[in-house]
Amino acid sequence: MQIAPQNEFRLLERDFQKIVELVREHAGIVLGERKRELVYGRLSRRLRELGFTDFSDYCAYLESPEGESERGMMVNAITTNLTGFFREAHHFEFLAKEVLAAMAGSRSATGRRLRIWSAGCSSGEEPYSIAMTVREALGDDARWDAKILATDIDTQMVATAKAGHYPSNRTESIPPAMRRKFVRPIDDGSIEMSEALKAMVVFKPLNLFDPWPMQGPFDAIFCRNVIIYFDTDAKRALFDRFAEILKPGGWMFIGHSESLFRLSDRFRHVGRTIYRRIS
Repeated sequence: MQIAPQNEFRLLERDFQKIVELVREHAGIVLGERKRELVYGRLSRRLRELGFTDFSDYCAYLESPEGESERGMMVNAITTNLTGFFREAHHFEFLAKEVLAAMAGSRSATGRRLRIWSAGCSSGEEPYSIAMTVREALGDDARWDAKILATDIDTQMVATAKAGHYPSNRTESIPPAMRRKFVRPIDDGSIEMSEALKAMVVFKPLNLFDPWPMQGPFDAIFCRNVIIYFDTDAKRALFDRFAEILKPGGWMFIGHSESLFRLSDRFRHVGRTIYRRIS
């Protein structure tokens, strides 16, 4: 019998393995032994809030019909939501200088359609960074029908992202010119993303392993620092689905520690953690 080093709640080995199983079943996320303390720390808050005194009772609740909504809350609690505006800045430079510039130069004056998906959008900094990049690259040209879909498994993060309110110190990584155009201060000292940006982005909760309601096709997909939680089979299945919903020649952006090497033969590597769907 193994108990976590903290002693407020008992976390038996069978309880830890049950949580590992449920998280993998409902979110496709693989939790190894090294995540034991993370599980304890994140879920202890749920036990306190719900009034449980140990993890065994909490696990029993998760498996009961009454615990269906709590399974989603459990996934929300465990999911790591590290993000920031213009994180991995080379992706946004590539999007502006290579992807959007080429599209603007090749499209006819009418019928200009752009669709980008931020898959794993967390608290929204990524899709708003995409939106700022698009607005700067394409301007206010009304001929462009540009939309960004932003999804995340964590429903609380989706709500935060949709509101578009952030502490003012979170905007330091936004280029100053964009900050002046697209960020406005509000009375409590925080900031809010502009209505022009909000109008471009549609936020929705989505588990990547559930059926996808959207049809696509997308011109580009950002799925960064997400697949690190999945096993190899899940990664292969996911990128096969991404390829299906991308346009031929569409762009795939992944995280700094991720790679499609030996995961998919439907993309070719074109830059640092940037791939293009093979036509």
